[in-house]
Amino acid sequence: MAQATNVGGHQSGLAATLRKDNWWFEAAWTGIGFLIFAIYTTWAALQGDHYWHGSYLSPFYSPVFFTDPSAAGAAPEAHAWFGLFPDSLKAIWPSFIPLSPAILILIGPLSFRMTCYYYRKFYYRSYFMTPPACAVGGRPQKYKGETAILVFQNIHRYTLYIALTYIVILYYDAIISFSRDGELGIGVGSVILLINPTLLAFYTCGCHAFRHLVGGQLDCFSCSDSAKSRYGIWQKVSNLNSRHMLWAWVSMIWVGLTDLYVRLVSMGVITDLNTWGS
Repeated sequence: MAQATNVGGHQSGLAATLRKDNWWFEAAWTGIGFLIFAIYTTWAALQGDHYWHGSYLSPFYSPVFFTDPSAAGAAPEAHAWFGLFPDSLKAIWPSFIPLSPAILILIGPLSFRMTCYYYRKFYYRSYFMTPPACAVGGRPQKYKGETAILVFQNIHRYTLYIALTYIVILYYDAIISFSRDGELGIGVGSVILLINPTLLAFYTCGCHAFRHLVGGQLDCFSCSDSAKSRYGIWQKVSNLNSRHMLWAWVSMIWVGLTDLYVRLVSMGVITDLNTWGS
């Protein structure tokens, strides 16, 4: 640990501080929690199997662009947007990476989450210690802002549209999950799949970029009926924004649990309670 020195009433040096509370706790649990999610997501995405059961589709694999019905618990060809994996794709695919449907789509939602203002805050603090907490010394460096390699963070306002598109797709998957072999019904998995895009909507629509989209560039909220309507939406979005951290974590944990549930049901480890009896 770097030697601490007093600077303007504070201490400088890596993790040096005059604070007496457990300032490190938030940085530790958020860093460990997200690392667990990242490890599980990577593992699940590389499996390429057990992501489909009956009419349940894991959100990690949605939408299914291509499928391989020979894999256990894979989506049927009729559910894939473009059918089977083409031979041309198999020919150029690196042999050391499993050809999984999830690999083709996860970059979309992850691009939104990884550039989110809240996630930037926590992984800068947890992983890069810049700084790890308020009034705590971080890694000695010259602050450059989000320039150079970090300039890609500016794509967040554009990845918002990708995130909104995925929410629509996941709601479609949830609706489909209430039907099996032409018979309407309901199961525990259906409810889980329906809650998933709802939580993602709370997180996405509470985003700063969405808040600006619905209420930005207005000089007056009461000058027209349109402005008044946008002001009403802006207020609701602001309420979500005030709990953005909560929705970020709840939605992230739930999407992981949703994939795990579908996987365990597909593998026969647990039984889904439903009205179809299978």
